[in-house]
Amino acid sequence: MTVSVVLINIKNKTVHSVFVFPCADCLSSCCTVKSSDHTNTGTGVSHDWPLLSKLAKRRKMADKVLPQRIRDLVPESQAYMDLLAFERKLDQTIARKRMEIQEAIKKPIMQKRKLRIYISNTYTPSKPEGEEAEKISSWELRVEGKLLEEPGKQKRKFSSFFKSLVIELDKELYGPDNHLVEWHRMPTTQETDGFQVKRPGDVNVKCTLLLMLDHQPPQYKLDPRLARLLGVHTQTRASIMQALWLYIKNNKLQDSHEKEYINCNRYFRQIFGCPRMRFSEIPMKLAGLLQHPDPIIINHTISVDPTDQKKTACYDIDVEVDDPLKGQMNSFLSSTTNQQEIAALEMKIHETIEYINQLKTERDFMLSFSNNPQDFIHDWLKSQSRDLKLMTDVTGNPEEERRTEFYQGAWVPEAVGRYVYSKVRTLSLLSVVVTSGGM
Repeated sequence: MTVSVVLINIKNKTVHSVFVFPCADCLSSCCTVKSSDHTNTGTGVSHDWPLLSKLAKRRKMADKVLPQRIRDLVPESQAYMDLLAFERKLDQTIARKRMEIQEAIKKPIMQKRKLRIYISNTYTPSKPEGEEAEKISSWELRVEGKLLEEPGKQKRKFSSFFKSLVIELDKELYGPDNHLVEWHRMPTTQETDGFQVKRPGDVNVKCTLLLMLDHQPPQYKLDPRLARLLGVHTQTRASIMQALWLYIKNNKLQDSHEKEYINCNRYFRQIFGCPRMRFSEIPMKLAGLLQHPDPIIINHTISVDPTDQKKTACYDIDVEVDDPLKGQMNSFLSSTTNQQEIAALEMKIHETIEYINQLKTERDFMLSFSNNPQDFIHDWLKSQSRDLKLMTDVTGNPEEERRTEFYQGAWVPEAVGRYVYSKVRTLSLLSVVVTSGGM
């Protein structure tokens, strides 16, 4: 053990010191505790915290483990070790769950909800001339809707559920050029809570509403023959490809020798028109068998009966919306608040373990001094002598040379003779030089 002490004043209970402790039993690569003129109350010493903070950034799980010598000294520390083992299991579980969440959000997470559509109309009769009112009878059709039991404060606009809306009026009443009212989504489309159509007329009008849902990701309607074969009517492209691959695998249509080829059975030959095809050709051949999904068709009668000023019809349709859980998953993955808090706690744990190790080393130092002060000081002086020799490159052994026994050895007479001879010879050479100069 190497310990350096400048001064310990027991009477005033003050310490002016620089302790250099060994690092064999410490977790860090070095363990140096500096203290300067502080009251020795037993609470510890000052620390170079910035240095410890930089080192703690590179700590691993092993750096948080209490050494066995400290656990033997403080049996209650086993509770901390149990918490450390639980933390390790918890970290592994959280890491696995984060990976599962990252994989899950790559796929669309949708849930089916009910969209209630309200179709209503009002009728405004014509007024006699001279009165400030409409001179021609007219009606106004409204198409509105909302999600049933929509969670959250932010309501989704009605038009955001559709790719297009077409209202087909009676062609005999409004002619071939004015019987269609169309709305199609554009990149610059502003979402709205509903649609309004106003036309002149004083008779009941039969109309047909064609609603095309805006599926995300896009969905396609399969060719009837392929739909019956795969059991899929309208689905996303990825789901259709998956169903097609399952059919190929279950019916063993993949060529056993040339794995990139599919040997078509009689159903595939009728649908794809070839006896054999590559896997890479499937997307191109499948594109011709995909169609746009069927629109939602609603037949409605616009009433102009004066006794029925507002007539409303309700229709419920199934729509797919983003699962609220997906937003929570994204916020969980992108949140850094908990990570910063955990990092701060990790730093505090590392610093505490470092401080505990330093206190244990100080305790060993003080305990060794109190058990045998004489031997401790003796060993300490030897240690200081070795350190001084290393720092100053001094030859010999200063610790032994300061003792009288060192100069009572057999080598002393010879050394004295050599020393006296060297001095006499030096004086002789000086006298010769002086005499030559005088001449």
